[in-house]
Amino acid sequence: MSDATLHATHLDPGDFAVQIADQIESFLVAVTEVAKGDEPDSAVPFLLLEVSQLLLAGGRLGAHEDIVPDERYEPDLGPEQDVDQLRENLARMLEPVDVYSEVFDPYEPRKAPVPARISDDLADVITDLRHGMAHYRAGRTTEALWWWQFSYFSNWGSTASATLRALQSLVAHVRLNQPLEELDGLDTDQDLGDEALELEAGRVMAEEIAGPLGLRQVK
Repeated sequence: MSDATLHATHLDPGDFAVQIADQIESFLVAVTEVAKGDEPDSAVPFLLLEVSQLLLAGGRLGAHEDIVPDERYEPDLGPEQDVDQLRENLARMLEPVDVYSEVFDPYEPRKAPVPARISDDLADVITDLRHGMAHYRAGRTTEALWWWQFSYFSNWGSTASATLRALQSLVAHVRLNQPLEELDGLDTDQDLGDEALELEAGRVMAEEIAGPLGLRQVK
């Protein structure tokens, strides 16, 4: 067992829950604000920062020993909060660069990349996090931590990691004045199987998207 895991397992459970919940709540509030579109010029750098900070919470959950819920069956939380409007707002704001290519499991050999969307990923992550937050706000702290840890391993951890890589790559391309392959024409619903990913013809120069997305190029 690593030192990090040992440290995580010996934290006071109450303090650990508060810290994780605070980090997750901060992410939920921040991304919801970004999706309103009031400050589109700073959207991409801000999302890069927020996803990076969220994955710190994920890493802490991943390093923690397995969390076991108090109840055998998860209590009914009622209908999930709708994220379609948030997803649509993010997709509209990120339209020039929303689509990117992703490899789902780097340990599966010869898997072709598939198209994904930052807007879909963020909405998916928020859905998982809100589910746990509903437990936390209802006073079911252990249930919340269990859900966040379980869904970190099963879904939102890998999704947020892929999103972070896409955002970091986008910022790096623009800041280093490197052209970007245009991915907007990819159909994210198509099954590419083992075929190589086909990129839409043409290129988008970094300066064409730097301004609207709040990025600055290296001169």
